[in-house]
Amino acid sequence: MIVIGLSSGTSVDGIDVAVADLRLDGDTIHLTPLGHREAGYPTDLRADVLAALPPAQVTMAEVCRLDTRIGQAFADAARLAQAELCPGGRADLVVSHGQTVYHWVEDGAVRGTLQLGQPAWIAETTGLPVVSDPRARDVAAGGQGAPLASTLDVLWLAGRDAPAAALNLGGIANLTVVAPGRDPVAFDVGPANALLDAAVARATGGRAHLDRDGAGARRGRVHGDLLARLRADPYYARPAPKTTGKELFHAGYLEAALAGRAVSHDDLLATLVALTASTVADACRAYGVTEVVASGGGMRNPALVDALRTALAPARLRTARDLGIDPDAKEAYLFALLGFLTWHGVPATIPSCTGASRATLVGRVSPATGTALPPARLRITGPGDRDPGARDG
Repeated sequence: MIVIGLSSGTSVDGIDVAVADLRLDGDTIHLTPLGHREAGYPTDLRADVLAALPPAQVTMAEVCRLDTRIGQAFADAARLAQAELCPGGRADLVVSHGQTVYHWVEDGAVRGTLQLGQPAWIAETTGLPVVSDPRARDVAAGGQGAPLASTLDVLWLAGRDAPAAALNLGGIANLTVVAPGRDPVAFDVGPANALLDAAVARATGGRAHLDRDGAGARRGRVHGDLLARLRADPYYARPAPKTTGKELFHAGYLEAALAGRAVSHDDLLATLVALTASTVADACRAYGVTEVVASGGGMRNPALVDALRTALAPARLRTARDLGIDPDAKEAYLFALLGFLTWHGVPATIPSCTGASRATLVGRVSPATGTALPPARLRITGPGDRDPGARDG
């Protein structure tokens, strides 16, 4: 199948689009990347999504409007991918993660998760079937609904003779550890870009949302007292599986951590880079990881990459590109894979990684454009009637 995968992470940087040729051969999936691109959100829509994220309070009217507008943006991204990235302009399936706006966690258990982006707009625009809402079924089975990247990671890293990990640096850093003779484990480590972006927005009055090329973090120095305060958050000590998001690590969280401390902007960025690097390295050491394959937007930050490489040593830091997938496109290819498995009725989640009671299918299907003629009449029959026309209405 030719599958279009669509994803937007918690940083709301844009819509990642990837097209894959997927084939199931016995117990092996063959994934051939056919191309990827990033479709930018319309500026006003990105601003409205960011304004709706926790801890903001929003109305149902705002949720409805966002659901439609995000769905339309994803539909446009799928249409362009169909025309520009698919062989002959043909695809068989679209898989949309949508935009996470809330992840409901109580006492470490996930009660629900909400991704917006009405899939009907994608189906109507492309004429293709759409798999969407990939996290809810795992939550209903007792899981965290994340990290779903574990499905690709476990298949990808299988067969190594020493513990290896796949790391994704989005708004949140998540990790999958695959070790010989042990069940795989996956969890959200903590913030990656979420607090860095909040710090930049704080310093620029919202005019900028990222430390481009890690320039600010490179100029700054780590503030030891602040780093210790951040690392003391109880989340890091909780056992896996566990998930988090901007419900915890948001701008207000950063302000509370600063609590009147006089920390320069560049020193704050350097400290937040050290937070991500140290918490990821701690998690990897706990599982004896010898190799880390990294992807996600955080890999565009050289200061973060350098800090990770130093903190992880002697474990080796590699990028997803070394294993055949562009680091910026991995999440979109992941959802293409998950939708492909769902389309074929194959449970895709990994209980030891998400905490669910069993492996489940992922998402729900919006059918393709129908071609059959609609029925012309309805006849009501009783269970004992032999003649279907016995009770014409």
